Amino acid sequence: MAKRVNKRIPVKASSGNVFADLGLPDAEDLDTKTRLAVKINRMVAAQRLNQVTAAARLNISQPKISALKNYRLDGFSVERLMRFITALGEDVEISFKPRNTAGSHGRLLVQGP
Repeated sequence: MAKRVNKRIPVKASSGNVFADLGLPDAEDLDTKTRLAVKINRMVAAQRLNQVTAAARLNISQPKISALKNYRLDGFSVERLMRFITALGEDVEISFKPRNTAGSHGRLLVQGP
């Protein structure tokens, strides 16, 4: 039986945005859209809406619901995704606060249950 060799694999802590960690362009936008889509998909599931009913409720086609369900988000803006959340019966709040780090860019953060 061969001896197992324990090799140390370097691990880097996540920045909290997997898209930024992968070096993708528009990482912040991708993260925001994904978090909104997760919320929408959870709401659709919680309300037990099928794709046809969800499409009618959001005033989009069934293939768009399928794309949303599978996180193919190229055709969706952040604003449109937020409108879907309100159409499904929840409020969206946007707040602003000063950045703690001087000279750095602000960030867009999506939070929620």
